[in-house]
Amino acid sequence: MKKRAILLGVAAVLAMGAVCFAADDPNMGTWKLNEAKSKFSASATKNTAVVVEAAGDSIKVTIDGVTGDGKAVHSEWTGMYDGKDYAVTGDPTYDTRSYKKVDSRTLSATLKKGDKVVGTARIHVSADGKSRTVTATGTDAMGKKTSSTAVYDKQ
Repeated sequence: MKKRAILLGVAAVLAMGAVCFAADDPNMGTWKLNEAKSKFSASATKNTAVVVEAAGDSIKVTIDGVTGDGKAVHSEWTGMYDGKDYAVTGDPTYDTRSYKKVDSRTLSATLKKGDKVVGTARIHVSADGKSRTVTATGTDAMGKKTSSTAVYDKQ
């Protein structure tokens, strides 16, 4: 009986830690693209909505957007901000993404297709937490270089 109580106590502490971790992450929430403040190269994908949420002790990022040629794209990623590659589903241009914390409001991301880096990004949340800027470079499905500066408003 004592063993069960201890295990339940540890599980509760871990769950509370995950909630606190999520609450401290300024990236958490729903973000909508502000096209008027954003710049994209012609073939770059526009991620129109990004949802960042806790998934147990991990982070889940769901992205909806439109490719440079007008096709809808939906991708999902679940992992940690530890710089390790985690699988992405739904995006034909890359199959893993890694995030690493630069500071309390900034992340760096690396996108890979197989072992090849096909994109990088820097994600910065404003001090007031109301906007998020993603500066990205990469290669599209046709092998063309892309760049973008996407500004998002917190919903």
